[in-house]
Amino acid sequence: MRFRTRLTLVLLTVVIISQLATGVAFLRATQNDALAKGNQRLEVGARVFQQLLDIRGEQLLGNVAILADDFGFKSAVATQDTATLYSVLANHGDRAKADMVMLSDLNGTVLASSHHEQNSSIPFPGLFQRAQQTGSGVGVVIDNGEPYEFVLLPVRAPNLIGWVGMGFLINESVTEEINALTGLEISIVTYNASGNISYLASSHQEQLAINLMSDNGNQLMEGAYTTSNKLSLDNDYLSYASTLMANQEYQSFALIQLSRDELLGAYSRLQWQLLSIVALMLLLTLVVAMWSARSISKPLIALAQAAKRIGQGERIEHISSGSSVKETNQLAATLLSMQEDIAKREATLLHQSRHDLLTNLPNRVSAFEDLQCYIQASKPFTLLRFSINDFRDINDTFGYELGDHLLVTLAKRMQDLPSPVMNAYRLDGDELMLVIDQADLDRRRREAMMEQISEPISLDKSLIMPSLSAGEVSYPTHGDNAQLLLRRSDIALDQARRHRHSHERYVDGQDEQHLRQLMLIRDLQEAVDNGELWMAYQPKVDTTTGGVCQFEALMRWRHPTLGFVPPDEFIGLAERSGNIGLLSDWMLAHVCEQLYHWKRQGHHLSVAINLSASDVIDPGLPMHISELFESYDLTPDQLALEVTESAVMQDVEAATETLMALSQMGLKIAVDDYGTGYSSLAQIKRLPVDELKIDKSFVLKLDTQQEDLTIVRSTIEMGHHLGLKIVAEGVENSASAEILSQLRCDYLQGYWIAKPMPADAITGWLDEFKPLQLSAVAIN
Repeated sequence: MRFRTRLTLVLLTVVIISQLATGVAFLRATQNDALAKGNQRLEVGARVFQQLLDIRGEQLLGNVAILADDFGFKSAVATQDTATLYSVLANHGDRAKADMVMLSDLNGTVLASSHHEQNSSIPFPGLFQRAQQTGSGVGVVIDNGEPYEFVLLPVRAPNLIGWVGMGFLINESVTEEINALTGLEISIVTYNASGNISYLASSHQEQLAINLMSDNGNQLMEGAYTTSNKLSLDNDYLSYASTLMANQEYQSFALIQLSRDELLGAYSRLQWQLLSIVALMLLLTLVVAMWSARSISKPLIALAQAAKRIGQGERIEHISSGSSVKETNQLAATLLSMQEDIAKREATLLHQSRHDLLTNLPNRVSAFEDLQCYIQASKPFTLLRFSINDFRDINDTFGYELGDHLLVTLAKRMQDLPSPVMNAYRLDGDELMLVIDQADLDRRRREAMMEQISEPISLDKSLIMPSLSAGEVSYPTHGDNAQLLLRRSDIALDQARRHRHSHERYVDGQDEQHLRQLMLIRDLQEAVDNGELWMAYQPKVDTTTGGVCQFEALMRWRHPTLGFVPPDEFIGLAERSGNIGLLSDWMLAHVCEQLYHWKRQGHHLSVAINLSASDVIDPGLPMHISELFESYDLTPDQLALEVTESAVMQDVEAATETLMALSQMGLKIAVDDYGTGYSSLAQIKRLPVDELKIDKSFVLKLDTQQEDLTIVRSTIEMGHHLGLKIVAEGVENSASAEILSQLRCDYLQGYWIAKPMPADAITGWLDEFKPLQLSAVAIN
């Protein structure tokens, strides 16, 4: 839409909205005023109707009083002269123009009536009771579905001998009189218990009255018009209702109405007058808006076109707005200035989007684009991807500011490297990369580069020797696209860091291994739910008795597509990916449940489970195990815990606190794979440890390797001096078992005794197992 058209529409819209708002507000106020006056008329009509009933009631009260004081009437009542009573009642009723006359005895039994059978009960018990209490009764009653204004007075001679009453039907004569006095329509309507009209008298035409009462019947009986004035359902009348009488059988109302057309007639004429004024104003506004829009839009359109050309990258030297307005010319000058600022800012943003803010080295985006260019040019090159070892410890020790200084220094050294280095990049965090203009980088040149980069750096008056790991890939040997080369360089670097090597070159197959690891990490989360995990149990034998003393629980995973996955592989991945807690929870629950089932079968067994590093430092582990014991009715001697040296050494204080709590619960704790870590017996002594498990690497060739025999003997002796039990795992022949027994090793575990078995095979194996016969002669 053109600016001029839009501006015209805006001006018109503003005027239209303001005119409509003013008109609507004015009409709404006028309508509300008319409705308020209508409400006042209805309230006046209701008061007039009530006054008319009161006047007619007073007249009727006087007539009834005359009848009650008539001597002849009293005599007839006293003698119960029925003929005379009917005659007197009829004569007085005619003179009073009453529609109903009635005489009853003291108990409310009808003696004579114009409408009721003799000896029947008085049909207005409420009014009769009120007359007995107050001495007279005046009010509206409903008889046979019709409303009457009725008066009931006592007959005394001189004592009370009966009750006499007269009433007039509230009919069309009443409604016509009210209509003549007030100009309002009034209807007397009575509904029975089923909601049907039993009586209707109205100043409306007969059919119209019936329709109105039928349409508004439910609302009328629910009191919609008795609490406030309200428009009828068809919106033709403003209505107000007065309840004449209501009981369990009938409800009678006086509905006073004012025609909407009569009420809002002047309002409708005012609407057309106001509409004519608004149309005239709009026509005038249209002319003014078109002229204003044209004068305003022309220079702005010229400036917009100039801005569009600038946005498209065109350079403009001069902008002519064709206007004498100072602000428009100032806007033209601002556009020219903005053009220069945009060019500078784009250059800055382009540089920042492709460079690292700290080191000013090209970032991963630039690296990807540059590699694509080199590949398109079919230019062989080598990627050398670096990572700073223990960079987090440097940040924690020296602070992030000095850590940043280390990165900046290494980046400067990389930029200063001579040919054949083409470019240096910072990929992420502590990862840097070199692109070298050689298809194969010889070892001597690579070591010289790394030595130059790794020279000592002065950080806070301390010399730091940067330790770098590097992963190497080459194009086209290791890939034909940038994404693949970057991924494989990351795999090679990961291999170098994991094995603590300074350099690793990508080897074919590592990518597949990397994808396999990613797949295992992903599927590990579903393995528990899918029932792919299961526990195997390997027995431990007491060398003193030769009998089974305990089982070790070993987790197994059968992948649906990869088949059997070694525990060393998936447990390590679980620890690195943060899923080890999921496996530990499943293992604890599964082993406890299995111990419960064995216990019910009559086998009180003990099982040792392995804890990970994250389990050992989890303060909630003791409570979790306690809850499992309570759920499965287990005792502490049925569960033992094994933890590796490396797991404990990661956070000795936290591990000690958790292990101490577990030991206080009565659980036995063993250090697994002892001899492969960095701890000593002095460190182990500080922990609540009951057993040491000698790693199988020292046991497998115990009968042939003198060095292993020496290590095992010294470990057993020192462990016994500290009060610890010793377990040897990896016992695979009788010769090793005999040697370990002679060395006073407490427990044996290995394939020579039994391979790990599924849970359902344990009880059968125990039944067939015969205690081992081991020599007890000590080796000197």
